[in-house]
Formats: sequence, structure tokens, C-alpha cells
Amino acid sequence: MLPFRVMTRSTSSRLASWRAMLPQIAAQEDELRKLDDYGLRKRSLALRYRAKSGEPLYRLIVDGFSLVREAGRRTLNLRHFDVQLLGGIAMQFQSIAEMQTGEGKTLTATLPLYLAALSGKGAHLATVNDYLARRDAEWMRPIYKALGISVGIIQSQMPSHDRRKQYGRDITYGTANEFGFDFLRDRLLKRRIDEGESDLLGGMLGAASGQSTEKPVQRELEFMLVDEADSILIDEARTPLIISALPGEDEAIAADCYRWAAEMAEKFEEDEHYEYDHRYRTVELNAAGRRLARKLPKPESMNSVGLSLIYEYIEQSVKVSREMFLDRQYVIRDGEVVIVDEFTGRLAEGRKWRAGVHQAVEAKEGVEVTFPTSQAARVTIQDFFLRYKHLAGMTGTAATSTRELLKIYDLAVMVIPTNRPPIRRALPTRVFGTGEQRWQAIAHDVVAVHETGRPVLIGTRSIDKSEHLSHLLRDGGVEHTVLNASYIEREAEIVADAGRHGKVTVATNMAGRGTDIKLAPEVTELGGLHVICTEMHQSERVDRQLIGRCGRQGDPGTYQQYVALDDDILREGLGPKRAAKLAEIGESGSGAFDHYAPLFRRAQKRIERMHFRDRKALLYHEKERRKVQFQMGQDPYLDTPG
Repeated sequence: MLPFRVMTRSTSSRLASWRAMLPQIAAQEDELRKLDDYGLRKRSLALRYRAKSGEPLYRLIVDGFSLVREAGRRTLNLRHFDVQLLGGIAMQFQSIAEMQTGEGKTLTATLPLYLAALSGKGAHLATVNDYLARRDAEWMRPIYKALGISVGIIQSQMPSHDRRKQYGRDITYGTANEFGFDFLRDRLLKRRIDEGESDLLGGMLGAASGQSTEKPVQRELEFMLVDEADSILIDEARTPLIISALPGEDEAIAADCYRWAAEMAEKFEEDEHYEYDHRYRTVELNAAGRRLARKLPKPESMNSVGLSLIYEYIEQSVKVSREMFLDRQYVIRDGEVVIVDEFTGRLAEGRKWRAGVHQAVEAKEGVEVTFPTSQAARVTIQDFFLRYKHLAGMTGTAATSTRELLKIYDLAVMVIPTNRPPIRRALPTRVFGTGEQRWQAIAHDVVAVHETGRPVLIGTRSIDKSEHLSHLLRDGGVEHTVLNASYIEREAEIVADAGRHGKVTVATNMAGRGTDIKLAPEVTELGGLHVICTEMHQSERVDRQLIGRCGRQGDPGTYQQYVALDDDILREGLGPKRAAKLAEIGESGSGAFDHYAPLFRRAQKRIERMHFRDRKALLYHEKERRKVQFQMGQDPYLDTPG
């Protein structure tokens, strides 16, 4: 625990006290540079002894951070800036460090991770995808190795014996989902062991990935540093992590029901046959819709299915037909429906939508319908991370979520100054009557910027929209590269080239978090990278992540937002009636619509508030559910057997 005097200080006074450590760290540089590699590691081992002897880690900050800075300088030629040291100190004192994009969060993370590793209890870093976990761990490994610290990496589909080995290292990098699912698998294993059944858990615990689960893979949850903290702790917090139990015996009938409902969904009309709640996105058949459902011809296998279930199948299929679209929320790969993560633009391999949504999508696309399953274990993102004794994080976009992070996780957001003054410049938001007018204007503007030689990064919200813009650019004779989940194997190559002279890159959210676009020298003189935001996202933080690809580390750069009066964000944020009127104005009107720009931010704010309420409600209900199970003597993270 931190001393009370530190926890109660204001943000400004805490930053001031932390700054006082910087000269102390700098004072050790000359001495450490004189040491050979063996001498540096010996210093590290001495510090480890002090930590294991019970000396509080916050008292080791000056000595520990000095060692990490020197190790970074001599192994990677990367010397931590003073602002990175401040960010590391903030995380050591259990805060979220908001560091602008391009300020070197990956290098900053080595500071608190090293200090936590000294205790020998294990330190975890959670990031948003396997690619970033592997990239950052391998990139920073030489620093840790120079100080005698071992590094592990958790990847999806990794067998449990390998996971156990990786968790046994001093520092372990992985994704939030992998850490959470391993926690649940270990809980399930513990229950089986307690019941006297220490054999393998079978298919439910990973037969598909060849996992063997004779003993738990994780140690105690001691230290967690969350990279892209707002994305993981907030955006992903609405979806609990769930391990499914084995399916029941009526899979064939259920599959027939989903396929039948998918074929019949188009016969049901809004208001005539069902009511659609635009806020909660629910479909409910009315009396006419139920009559129609009863009349429609059905396969013989459905004779034993109750009417209430038939209504639910129809409602699910109607919901999917109007909300879920190929190359937006999902793709078809090797005959399977694979979810596209809405926040990262990446494929969410192994994940499935719950409550029959995934099966309804499979039926809609005509692929094999997998069987709906019950849950064996579940945990929310909030509850899982709160189980760590020390929680901290870093991101470039947390300040707008300060209240939520403090309320839910008891984490203060500390805004760390930039190493160099940012000179990123915003251009006026452009508003168009229709989406197609917007796409045409973007294609036209890209040509103009491209002719100057400046690189252009264009952010889109989905795969299909990135492909549509790519088609328009090809028609306009603009050579470009597309980065989305369909081209994931070329990601590193595409990002590496995106800052070159005259380069045009069309990307989904994959080009947002974790990508560092380095400018070619001649590009800086031309004005740097130009970022085009083709739509507003449901969260301002996602927009800011894309914008943050330009103007990094004092580089020049510009960005511009493009929106249209028929955009989904207006319907979601202002309601269907208001959105319909605006879309009608956009369709029939002419001239400039730029004066409508404030409406889009207003709609975005309302959606953010709604999602905040959803997350609070989920946390409340999960707490109540766990309380009941705990009172009944059951593991609150596992479903009751039988």
C-alpha cells in the first residue's frame, strides 16, 4: 500500500513531488555509465535483494529507474526522457498516466514493470492484441535481460504448459482477454480438484487449442499495468469474459430454428410486425408479428419447439438482419463467422456473441450453425483487474474518462507533459448532406494533398468502408495501401511505410492504437502527416487515437474530420426521429452544412454517457450476483454445477 500522505495529495502537488526525483535519477547517470554489463546486473541483483527483504518499492524508484534508463541507453540506444520518468512514477503510485501519442509509452512501461518484477511475485502488462503484446515484449527484452529480469509472452492458442512457463517469468506481456480467461480456467480447475477430480477438464477448457490443464497456469494476481487503459478498462468493460460449458442435446433442432428464422426475417416489417427500441437495440414482436410467426411454414423438426422460443428466434434474426453486416461487425474466414473488434479493427479470433446472436449471424450468412452454449465461468473486466493488488495504466486518451476511472477503479488520471511542444493543427470539420457526398469529397481532397507529397492516413470505421474508399481512390488514379483485418499479415510493413513521401494509407481502427508512424525526413518540411477522419466514432477517445498518429514528438501534422447528416452516430445519439429529419435535410438540401457540426459532438457525448451507465449497471449486477453466490458457499466466478 502507498503511504497515506501520497494518496491524498492533489494532482499538481503529486507531479511536483515526483519532479523532485528527476535530479536524483540524473545524478546517478555518470556513475552507472562507468559500470560494465556485469556491474550493471550486479546493481540490479542488489536492488532485487532489497525488494525481497521487504523494502517498499516506492523507496526504490530512484535507484531502479536509474538502472532502467541506463539499460535502455546501452542496449537499445533509447534513453528515457524526464517526462517518461514522470509517467513511470505515476504508474508506480497506482495512477493512469495520460501520455500523448508518440511519447514512448512502450519504453515508459519498462520502469514500473522492472520495479514490480524485483519482488519476485510477477508483473503483468495487458495490451489490446497479441501483435502488440509480442512486439513490445520482444522490443523491450534487451533492457530487462541486461538487468537480469526474465520476460514471458502469452499468445492466444498457446498450450497451458507453455502458459505456465510464461507466467513464471518476472514480467509477462499478454492481452487482457488472455489474462482473464486464464484466471477463469484456473478457477474451474480448482473446483474440479476440490471435488477430487484432478483429471483433465476436457474440451470445455481448451481441447480445441490442445491445452492440458493439470494444474493452474497463473500465480497470484500481484501487479498489473494496463496499456491503452481507456480501451481495456472502459471500452471493453461492457462485455464480460465467459467460458462456455458443453452444449446440450438439441443442437440440430436449434440449428434448424436459426436457419428458418434467418429465411423468414425479411417478411417482418418494423411497426407492422415488431417494435424496435433504438436506444437498447431490442426487437419485440407485436400481436401481428406473432400471428405471422405462427402462420409461416416450418420444418418438421420444429414441431416440438414452443411458440415463445419461435418468437425469440424471429426477434433475434430480425435484430441481426438490421444491425449486423458482413465486413463491418464480422468477416467470413474458412467458413466461419469471425468477429471484428469494433475498437481495434482486428479479428477477435475465438470470441462469439452471446444470447444466440452468433448463431443468428451464421444462419444469415449460410455457414454452419454452431451450437449455443451455456456458461461455465464468467468475470467482468472491472472485477478481474480489481483483483490485482497493484493496478496502474497508461494511454494517450484518458482525461475525458477521469471520473469513470476514479469511480470504478480508484485510479487517478495524471496528465504527463509532452517531451516537445505539440504542433499538430486541426482543420475545420466538414459536414456533408449524404455519406456518398462525403466519400467523394474525401477522394477529391486526398488527391490535392497527395500532389504536395505529404503522406495521408485515412481512418474508416469498418472494412467495407475502407474498401469502398479504396475503390474511389483507384478510380481517381491515387496509388494507396489498405490496412484492415483482411490484410493483417502485412500490418507491420504497411505501418512502416505510411510516413513516406506521397504515401496514402486507408485504414480501419487498426491504425489507431499502438502504431507509430515515423516520418521520412523530407516529409517534415512538407508539413508532416495529414490524417483524415471519415466518421465520428461512438467515443471521442477513439477519434483522438487516430488523430494522434500525426504530430508525434513535436513533428508537424494536420487532421480533419468529415461527417454526413445520414451518419449512424446521429441516429444513435439523437434518436431516430431527429436523425431522420437531418438525413432528409441532407438528402434534399444543397450548399454548406458545416453549421451542423456541433450536433455530432453532442450525439457522441450522449452515446458516451449511455455506455457509462451500461458499464455501471453491469458492474452493479455482477456484484449482486457474486454476493448471492458467495453467501451460498459457491465460487462467484463459476456457474453452479448441475
